Amino acid sequence: MSDNTNASLTRLDIAAVKTYLLSLQDQICQALEGVEPERRFSEDAWDRPNGGGGRTRVIADGQVIEKGGVNFSHVMGDHLPPSATADRPELAGGSFEAMGVSLVIHPKNPMAPTSHANVRLFIVHKEGMEPVWWFGGGFDLTPYYGFDEDCVDWHQAAFDAVEPFGEGYYQRFKTWCDEYFYLKHRGEPRGIGGLFYDDFNEGSFEHGFGMMRAVGDAYSKAYVPILERRKHLPFTEQQRDFQLHRRGRYVEFNLVFDRGTHFGLQSGAGRTESILMSLPPEVRWTYDYQVEPGSEEAKLTDYYLTSKDWLNG
Repeated sequence: MSDNTNASLTRLDIAAVKTYLLSLQDQICQALEGVEPERRFSEDAWDRPNGGGGRTRVIADGQVIEKGGVNFSHVMGDHLPPSATADRPELAGGSFEAMGVSLVIHPKNPMAPTSHANVRLFIVHKEGMEPVWWFGGGFDLTPYYGFDEDCVDWHQAAFDAVEPFGEGYYQRFKTWCDEYFYLKHRGEPRGIGGLFYDDFNEGSFEHGFGMMRAVGDAYSKAYVPILERRKHLPFTEQQRDFQLHRRGRYVEFNLVFDRGTHFGLQSGAGRTESILMSLPPEVRWTYDYQVEPGSEEAKLTDYYLTSKDWLNG
């Protein structure tokens, strides 16, 4: 990460980011409600005693979306938690301000993939230093029964979002995504990837903010067509059972490895209900669960959850 301690940062900049994030939450919720005929998002606005707050929006028990959440938060804290200073020890002891939109959508139909997206701004204030800021974000897709068309479209949307901001950004952030969303104890990726970047402050504040907007705006344009294609495909009880077992991998990653989950729980600035909103409503673990070799279920790990260049074959 480059050093931006001398870069200017004003309250006007921060207000512009917050305005965008609130509008992004509205836009994504509206797009997803257009796919779900039965349910609408409910909103839970909350405040923290030490400053900040958020809007948690949850949708559940729909015909298409079994559970989903699209959260906005803007929180502050007096001390950075260990998860935030592991790579920047010079910032230990500083106060922080963080804002972002984070979402997870768990469809009911196992033919439709789970999706996740997050965009955020993080600011550190420490005596004797100019404010230090960075952006982060991305989106990733977790199928149960894969379709090449979905994977290609998803990665094309990722490429189109970030490549205008710098040649090579897509490949760099795709690789970062593949490496980050990886279950080390299982030896497998969580899904087919997409984009992931963090601690990003290359160039000006407006450059970073512009890329964050591009990533945020690309999510629903990429995911809604996939959800529309898959939401009414027929499925069996066996396929539903496989989906529930694979959701277990999702839970394992979020609780064991996810930096955002760790930050929210360690910092005390987050809200537990909102942080754990990402967990699916139903999940299954069976001791020594195995799928039949050569089956459609085995194809997920044997073919889709492998390192692939989806845009170039």
